[in-house]
Amino acid sequence: MQTVWQIFQEGGPVMWPLLACSIITLTVILERALFWISLERKRDRPLLDEVLDVARSGDWETIKTKTAGCKDYVIRMLAVGILHRDFSLEKAMEAEAEEALKRMRKFMTVLDTMITVAPLLGIFGTVLGIITSFQLLGTSGIEDPRAVTAGIAQALITTAAGLGIAILAVFPYNYFNARIGSAAHVMEKYATSLEIVTQTTENRDRLPRERSL
Repeated sequence: MQTVWQIFQEGGPVMWPLLACSIITLTVILERALFWISLERKRDRPLLDEVLDVARSGDWETIKTKTAGCKDYVIRMLAVGILHRDFSLEKAMEAEAEEALKRMRKFMTVLDTMITVAPLLGIFGTVLGIITSFQLLGTSGIEDPRAVTAGIAQALITTAAGLGIAILAVFPYNYFNARIGSAAHVMEKYATSLEIVTQTTENRDRLPRERSL
């Protein structure tokens, strides 16, 4: 039975860039998985609902105190919006949300590139293997079939390796993209809620002043 190293050697020189692709892919997947686990642990949903409740009363100072040091990305977005409410609450939250999404999308382009490049490298190795087989066939004819099968083995190994890397990478890639989309939806939902609460609070505070005039 062949060892992994023997199979790797039979795959030819293209196996080295494929090995690099597999290492990069695995590193990105592990880094993103740890990132999302850490992000989920920082979520504080009770505090998130409490922020909206306090915002209805217009007690902005209490919100600043309660959200100080909080690492929940949704709460941070709301806190930034409240901090800049006198200028542009909507723009401030939009900018903070973009920063959060930027961190979530980190290395996703690398993973997408590996999904595309790995099968192409596999096909490239296949072509090289077939070329080698035909060259040996032209040199030795059918007297030495093992020389020809070596090139065919190279072609099949590189194809399998390239497809394997892409297949294993596409599942976490789609999962991470789904998480990004879900996070964007949550931020948009709570940002809209805070805008509505803020407008309601401002209108409520404006009415007594108008009546007194």
